[in-house]
Amino acid sequence: MQMELMSFDDALQASPDPTKRHLLLGNGFSIACRPDIFLYGKLFEQADFSKFSPSAKKAFDVLKTQDFERVIKTLRDASKVLKAYENPSKELIEALKTDADGLRELLVETIAASHPEWPGELAESEFAACNQFLSNFKTIYTLNYDLLLYWVQMHVEQGIGLKSDDGFRKSEDDPYASYVTWEPENSYGQNTWFLHGALHLFDAEIEIQKYTWSNTGIRLIEQIRDALKKDYFPIFVSEGTSNEKWARIRHNDYLAKAYRSFSGIGNDLFIYGHSLAENDEHFLKCIEKGKLKNVYVGIYGDPNTDANKKIISRAKRLNAPKRKYPLNVKFFDSATANVWGNHSSQQ
Repeated sequence: MQMELMSFDDALQASPDPTKRHLLLGNGFSIACRPDIFLYGKLFEQADFSKFSPSAKKAFDVLKTQDFERVIKTLRDASKVLKAYENPSKELIEALKTDADGLRELLVETIAASHPEWPGELAESEFAACNQFLSNFKTIYTLNYDLLLYWVQMHVEQGIGLKSDDGFRKSEDDPYASYVTWEPENSYGQNTWFLHGALHLFDAEIEIQKYTWSNTGIRLIEQIRDALKKDYFPIFVSEGTSNEKWARIRHNDYLAKAYRSFSGIGNDLFIYGHSLAENDEHFLKCIEKGKLKNVYVGIYGDPNTDANKKIISRAKRLNAPKRKYPLNVKFFDSATANVWGNHSSQQ
């Protein structure tokens, strides 16, 4: 039997108070904007390892990770530790350093290849449509680490009216810095959270920094390249198991605070462009255990495809038996949200 999906407008009418609506974005948000760019798999799978020694790629397997940052750090640490031993192999030390530096550059190249270089590549109509879509929600949570949401919010700050607050402020130590910083005390009233980090967020050890286009006029790829040369890595939780992602989240102030924020939301949640995949189970469990009353899940295309059946099945299980109050799970047609105007919505 064919499942009838609500339209996005009908879902909004069923959730009439915009101050009680929250939004969770998945990669479909980006795919809907640029399917030719964002229909990609994992960073690890997209990366071209052909210029490296076989050992560089094997390092990922040995460490059982797809986390570039972790492998680069391990290679660097190994090159330093070897010097503490008698008669270390100079060739091995140099190979470790070369692979670490190469992987750092490969990370930048892979990110750059998967991303528009600057906001001007988006049309005004796309900015306006996305702004309209986002204006329906009180709080926005995203699992993406690309720049599209940031670009839209910066664009509207320059004159179109949607108020967003990601908690970043000018540095008290250096108000003229090229970046802004985040502190837990700034999160009061924050309504935008990058749950898995983002390419423009960096951990500078003593503070979390956000690199901004407006403060520097420097394009994303150039800022990231410069940051990596200083041994700063973007805060982003790349693909892996749910447990691996959760471990990363717990050890970063910003990510942990974002997780707690998402865990505490009540009333209504709209999920757009996310497949409720197993590797994001740590956030799905938040929904199961939380205070939400209604969840509206976006479905792209025929609900009877195997992929959509899997999404629908997992969505229905969000109404866990242990919940104190029942959770109403409903489904809407993602395409009817017209997030980017005339573009098609995607999962």
